[in-house]
Amino acid sequence: MAERRRWNDDYWASVWPRREVLTSAVTEILLSHLALDECERVLDIGSGGGKLTIAAGHLVGAGGSAVGVDISAPLVALARKRAADAQAGTVSFCVADAQHDTLAGGPFDVAVSQFGVMFFDEPAKAFANIRRHLVSGGRLGFACWQAIEQNPWFVGAALASFIAAPPPPAPGKTSTGPFSLSNPRRVREILAAAGWNAPTGTACELVARVDSDALVDDGQLAFLGVPEASFDDARRAVDEQLDPQRDSDGKINAPLAVQIFTATA
Repeated sequence: MAERRRWNDDYWASVWPRREVLTSAVTEILLSHLALDECERVLDIGSGGGKLTIAAGHLVGAGGSAVGVDISAPLVALARKRAADAQAGTVSFCVADAQHDTLAGGPFDVAVSQFGVMFFDEPAKAFANIRRHLVSGGRLGFACWQAIEQNPWFVGAALASFIAAPPPPAPGKTSTGPFSLSNPRRVREILAAAGWNAPTGTACELVARVDSDALVDDGQLAFLGVPEASFDDARRAVDEQLDPQRDSDGKINAPLAVQIFTATA
């Protein structure tokens, strides 16, 4: 599947430490919605570089555990190194697809995801599979983006004229991507269809201060399929979009429009 290829691409994985500044900005807010207790077992979906998983492991203490799962082998390797460096002994990571796979370490008390669930191409099945791994009454909490128009740091619109449109999803699949769960009503319907109770969304806004290459660089232009002859025009289009957010030192003050969803199993 396209997402598996993308997240296992060496380039894409190598620049993730720069880009996770955007996602990590939400960690404290997301965890506050879940109010983790000591000794709880936590499942982190799409754990990426593992920062959220390690933070959750710290909160649940030596009597609990935190398991991070991700389809990206390079990011799981990064997460394992970070956990070892942090001496996070109750934290572990595995390469797995939470949409379909049976995940070791359960049953879990809590499932959490920081911008990982937008990449499911069968979201109702995926959330049902996650629910299957939780105890009765277990808690779900995840962060996803609000509408693209409310997130002007995302340069997809600036680059749209330089790259081919993605193919339509296969029969029975849905489109994936950062903003695939931006409609709160649709998210609540998906969660209800997957058997979750009392799905609730909370909008929040914050600002992340990042280097411009956390948002786009020449490697990403090439990865997305921008022809090399169009690089200069593409860079200008990106600069035009980002300049209103650019500080005098060149850093970007990126406005992040996020929504936090919670539900119970």
